[in-house]
Amino acid sequence: MTEQPQPPPSVRVTENGPYEVTGDIPLSRQRIVPDTEGNSVGWQETRTYDTPDGHYALCRCGRSANKPFCDGTHTTIGFDGTEGPLARVPYLQQAGEEDGPDVILTDAQPLCAFARFCDVDGSVWRQIDEPGKGEAVIRESGYCPSGRLIAWDRESRTPIEPDLPPSIGVVEDPQQNVAGPLWVRGNIPVTAPDGTPYETRNRVTLCRCGASRNKPFCDGSHAATGFRD
Repeated sequence: MTEQPQPPPSVRVTENGPYEVTGDIPLSRQRIVPDTEGNSVGWQETRTYDTPDGHYALCRCGRSANKPFCDGTHTTIGFDGTEGPLARVPYLQQAGEEDGPDVILTDAQPLCAFARFCDVDGSVWRQIDEPGKGEAVIRESGYCPSGRLIAWDRESRTPIEPDLPPSIGVVEDPQQNVAGPLWVRGNIPVTAPDGTPYETRNRVTLCRCGASRNKPFCDGSHAATGFRD
């Protein structure tokens, strides 16, 4: 039997239900790595998931007994996945801009997923104003899973984005002892329940604790609620 070709990678947000993933997108657990002082300094892949048919559903109510996969619990708890008011606002319309001597930094605070890479060495907002700190700004903003922070080349005014192949990471945050969002990487299209595409970006974080006020995107609520797998 001839194998059917896989559809292109995509994530569809279902109404009050899970994220429907198609296109054989690799799924793994990604742990925030702290340094000896507790600062977030890198990422570590801790496991990969077997998704044999390339199509799977990921929990977004936060209550599945089979996380990160959906087990239908959203139907029994009456999960409300209503879209947040900023969900369809393009990134640059949400972002402020800091014009530093080495690079430009844009910052869309509502997208913060509380990964804290921006806090290293006195914070990226201080570094952006210091000559010679451009590489640090690029590194720290590139680690930001939600893409809240983006460094831009001063001359071409083009974004300096990390090279991220299409994949989804289930974030672990051992320093805060919480489970984090879904880290959707590599320009994977995400579509609303009504079929409207959200802005396609190199990296976004989708809420999986069920508590974000910016659904389907993460707003850091998992840290406040102590969400765990």
